[in-house]
Amino acid sequence: MDVLSRKLPLDALLARLADEQYGVVARRQLTAAGAGRGAIEARIRRGLLIRLHRGVYAVGHVRLTRDGRWMGGVLAAGAGAVLSHRDAANLHGLGQFGGTRIEVTAPGDARGDERLRVFARRAVAHEEVTAVERIPVTTVARTLVDLGDLLDHERLLRTLAAAERAQRFDLAATERALARSATRPGPAHARLSAALAEHARRGAQLTREQLELLLRRLVRTHGLPPAELNADVAGEEVDACWRAAGVIVETDGWEFHRGRGAFQRDRAKSNRLTLLGWTVLRFTHYDVRYRPDHVAAAIGRALRQR
Repeated sequence: MDVLSRKLPLDALLARLADEQYGVVARRQLTAAGAGRGAIEARIRRGLLIRLHRGVYAVGHVRLTRDGRWMGGVLAAGAGAVLSHRDAANLHGLGQFGGTRIEVTAPGDARGDERLRVFARRAVAHEEVTAVERIPVTTVARTLVDLGDLLDHERLLRTLAAAERAQRFDLAATERALARSATRPGPAHARLSAALAEHARRGAQLTREQLELLLRRLVRTHGLPPAELNADVAGEEVDACWRAAGVIVETDGWEFHRGRGAFQRDRAKSNRLTLLGWTVLRFTHYDVRYRPDHVAAAIGRALRQR
């Protein structure tokens, strides 16, 4: 609570907080700004403050947006609380998860209610907390760990894929969050470990635009000669080529889902180009996104050998 808030009349303070917090306020915020118990109770009786959770009120009406319900849940769980689990996944755009209660994580002994589920006494590292649209929330990496307690293997895989499509999946951050969860009770560590391994086996799935951007970045960052992207070579479209050196790079997405026909066509294409004298290197989308050093080193060796 800033100095300016302490000088505001109570109704002006309510308006300000409601505007900043999607229509909800915490009693402790009003008390910290100097509002007396009587003034607060009077506004409760008049219907200006409507109880949402213990110590948290909607201002003027309860037709809150989802952001308002999320903020109310975080405020109700006390200092240091953050939106987490399925509601954090919803806020990050990782899927559509239902539920009758807002899910938050709090460092103390906060209690939930019929609208609020609190995962209490769970440590949240500083790097695992962020804010989205002013709502304190676990990072995508920590959210994925927490979801391991609640989701089965296939739903966890779909959530990883959604995070990747939204370009919000940070493998290194997720692995750090996973390592911190190694000793915590529950299935989260084992489930997410298995899902990450399966996700790596299947490979990432990039759009053409994402793949082109990452290939350009890889070439530039590692000092490789410029490549032709989406180039025509002997009537075949290839992802990247170094025509003078006779080197081609082809990439694969989720082969697990692509089917035998696509697999056979890709191999026939590679064989034809090889017989024409081209060096064809194949990588997965996962390699391009998460192992660029490995990809660049292989390309560099091929270019030097030609």
